[in-house]
Amino acid sequence: MRREDLVDLYAFMVVAEEQSFTRAAVKLATSQSTLSHTIRRLETGLGVRLLTRTTRSVAPTEAGERLLKTLAPALEDIAVEFSSVRELREKPAGNIRITASDHAVSTILWPALETFLPKYPDIQLEIDVNAGFRDIVTDRFDAGVRLGESVAKDMVAVKIGPELRMVVVGAPSYLARRPKPRKPQDLSDHACINLRLPTSGGLYAWELQKGRRETKVRVDGSLVFSNTAMIAKAAAAGFGLGFVMEDAVKDHLRDGSLVTVLEDWCAPFDGYFLYYPSRRQPTAAFSLLVEALRYRGP
Repeated sequence: MRREDLVDLYAFMVVAEEQSFTRAAVKLATSQSTLSHTIRRLETGLGVRLLTRTTRSVAPTEAGERLLKTLAPALEDIAVEFSSVRELREKPAGNIRITASDHAVSTILWPALETFLPKYPDIQLEIDVNAGFRDIVTDRFDAGVRLGESVAKDMVAVKIGPELRMVVVGAPSYLARRPKPRKPQDLSDHACINLRLPTSGGLYAWELQKGRRETKVRVDGSLVFSNTAMIAKAAAAGFGLGFVMEDAVKDHLRDGSLVTVLEDWCAPFDGYFLYYPSRRQPTAAFSLLVEALRYRGP
């Protein structure tokens, strides 16, 4: 069936209900001549007469009555479905899929969701905890969470967290055996715990910055992890220096099991952003989630 056929069928139903081309034309916001042409086109295509026209009234023929019995319920069902689809935009309900790293989930998403989800029981949320960069369009995610510097320019980006900082940490027991590093080049004399990047598979080069001076340092050591929590645990056990998110080791720093070094080379940077395609038409549920996550300062 062509799109034009649906338009013609709806026009026929309105004329039959109104029993008048004049009233039907007003309801359909069209002219009587255009409406008459539409009905003639439909009758010609079907090969039967659907309406009997007199100077005083318009009434469906036997064929027209038969068609109306099937057409009216079908169009009503379509109207109901259209209304249901529109409600998905206005009613806070439906499924939302987000991909984010473990750190972003534990520090940003989950604390907000613990308050958000009980308010909206009709919203179902799926979170893909993944340190790699997923293609949210290809993989059919509604949104993703990344550090600001990693968000593509063609995405809508909403800041959802404060600035972050990576810090170089080590256990007091380890630093008692080695001279404390004063500059990035000193790391070559230390056992460092490496991070294996989930996306490229390579080892992460420690990114250090002091004022406008930036450097990337390739470090060596006997341990490599793909999980930063294990780097912190190994560092606290005295196996070497680690480079981790400061907020991920705050308990270790508080109890003294880890201390920071190269403090002046550990500059803050933009934190996490929720991102999604700019052409995305947000549902009511998604819009509410964005506002719940939006960062508004300390």
